[in-house]
Amino acid sequence: MQRYQLHCGDNRAVLKTMDDNSVDSIVCDPPYELGFMGKRWDSAGIAYDTTLWTECLRVLKPGGHLIAFGGTRTYHRMTVAIEDAGFEIRDSVIWMYGSGFPKSLDVSKALDKVTGTQSQGFVSAGHDGRKAEMKQNLQFRSDYGYKYQPATPEAQQWHGYGTALKPAHEPAVLARKPLTGTVADNVLTWGVGALNIDGSRVGGNTGRWPANVIIDEHAAEALDAQSGHSGTASDAVFLQRKRKGFKISGSENNIRKANAPDNYGDSGGASRFFYIAKASRAEREAGLDAPLGERGNIHPTLKPIALMRHLVRLVTPKGGVVLDPFMGSGSTGCAAMLEAMRFVGIDITAEYVDIAERRILHWLNQNPMEL
Repeated sequence: MQRYQLHCGDNRAVLKTMDDNSVDSIVCDPPYELGFMGKRWDSAGIAYDTTLWTECLRVLKPGGHLIAFGGTRTYHRMTVAIEDAGFEIRDSVIWMYGSGFPKSLDVSKALDKVTGTQSQGFVSAGHDGRKAEMKQNLQFRSDYGYKYQPATPEAQQWHGYGTALKPAHEPAVLARKPLTGTVADNVLTWGVGALNIDGSRVGGNTGRWPANVIIDEHAAEALDAQSGHSGTASDAVFLQRKRKGFKISGSENNIRKANAPDNYGDSGGASRFFYIAKASRAEREAGLDAPLGERGNIHPTLKPIALMRHLVRLVTPKGGVVLDPFMGSGSTGCAAMLEAMRFVGIDITAEYVDIAERRILHWLNQNPMEL
């Protein structure tokens, strides 16, 4: 198989043309079924279609893993469809980010509008004297913004009330096709069935055990601001207990080795315990050669390549085949190229397939090794 194969069409139809047990992992970002930006593909119900996930199960090798993102409001319905198709639900992975913008109705403004006495006044919701900074700093505005100044008594009563929280995470389901025999039997027979723990450790293959929470750089900054600066205490506590003659159980020792080996000896904020998916500003447009000032990648919901690299590496054996039946603009494929894996991508929108191919080819050229 060549390094990548891209298909334009309905993923259910394309999957039917693929062989049984032919891919090693599935890493995807299905529609959240919210009608995002009026896009029809985000409200078609495909993420809830058990027949789709049944086809995914068929083409995945026994013991192979599936990771599929979902929306916080709709993730549960997708997960049930995946489970009903025959997958085993193994865990959920949470991607936390700090750049989300709240999409909330100002209830006091809505009440004034009903009475026809809507105020035109807005007051700064931030600190005194910070209005100019708020205009320049998008992150600050997303948290503080401008608050509406209510005009009527009813609006004043509901001043400060809204209808939504600030989005700060997206869940992904981690599922597995049932094993053939034991894990040991399965990995020998099919070459899949386990997670690449050492290859996905936080800070490299001698770092910390990968967690089911992933954060971006903005979330890391916020987490460290809350946690403050600290050292690793578990080794110190362990050694102190050992010197005092306490008996250390085998399970306690294993947990301590897995989570805080002697060579950490580090300090810092709490973010050092989690993988941080840092997105390059240029990666979205890399390989597209859009005219200056124009955007080549028009897909509205792409994931950072660093995030997808981490997930692809976690669930795919070296040189394995990654399938993304909801390819979009190809971030999973880009990740597979950078991880020296093969990739099969499917998307129903021809324009997105074209963007994905150019992006994937760009990153393949950065890592052209033969498999």
